[in-house]
Amino acid sequence: MVAAAVLVGALLAGTVGACGSARPDGAVRPVAVPTGQSSVPLLRTQVRESLPHDPGAFTQGLEFRGSTLYESTGLVGRSSLRAGPAGKPPTVRADLPAPLFGEGITLAGSRLWQLTWRNGIAIERDPGTLAERRRVAYRGEGWGLCHRRTAGRGQLVMSDGTGRLTFRDPDTFDVTGGVDVRQDGRPATLLNELECAPDGFVYANVLGTDTILRIQPRTGDVTGRIDAGGLLTSSQRRTARALNGIAAVPGTSSFLITGKFWPRMFRVTFVPA
Repeated sequence: MVAAAVLVGALLAGTVGACGSARPDGAVRPVAVPTGQSSVPLLRTQVRESLPHDPGAFTQGLEFRGSTLYESTGLVGRSSLRAGPAGKPPTVRADLPAPLFGEGITLAGSRLWQLTWRNGIAIERDPGTLAERRRVAYRGEGWGLCHRRTAGRGQLVMSDGTGRLTFRDPDTFDVTGGVDVRQDGRPATLLNELECAPDGFVYANVLGTDTILRIQPRTGDVTGRIDAGGLLTSSQRRTARALNGIAAVPGTSSFLITGKFWPRMFRVTFVPA
């Protein structure tokens, strides 16, 4: 199997984020990377349902709690956090003031954590009202975030656009460890939006591609590579941007996926390619 070419966008500081593209027209500039045979199983998406999605949402994070879908959006002056039924207008919303640039989100018990891109701030919120409770500083960039349930309180898993996943305490946000992600023994980089799924794996969007990686968080090994291309029509692709946003659907083996400025979101299962 030939590894997919990685599409990388240069970043426009303050206007288009780490999870975004870089040219003024919003296009992603492709950069080829070496290809080769891979022992990692290739999967594809099988669409079970298509739902409406706000085409003005620059999606950065997506997560379910029960029947409520939480979505974080980015861009300075347009960043927000939303919650409500999937496919319907949100029932509650919180906007982030400039210069904050919203990124990944996750829920951990009574806390909702929201990252910012280059602001170095994690915001703790009330999951019901989305009201801000406090801010915690961190170093580096914030991209994706998810809550991995383990014995005890579990741990937060955070990405910063590299191939490193950082583990954090779900109460304090302190760093507790981390792991380097590797595919076929080589670094897997540009890890973006994350989902800690009930099957024990971490699923990661790869920046600028239609690829989702399935990662064993204990070792950092990539155990599956999912091709999520072909979900949008050619006309929808003209205004849509990168795939970004993945949420396990509670009580099922399905995932809800979408992207930046996508007019649709899709409930899918991952099946052999």
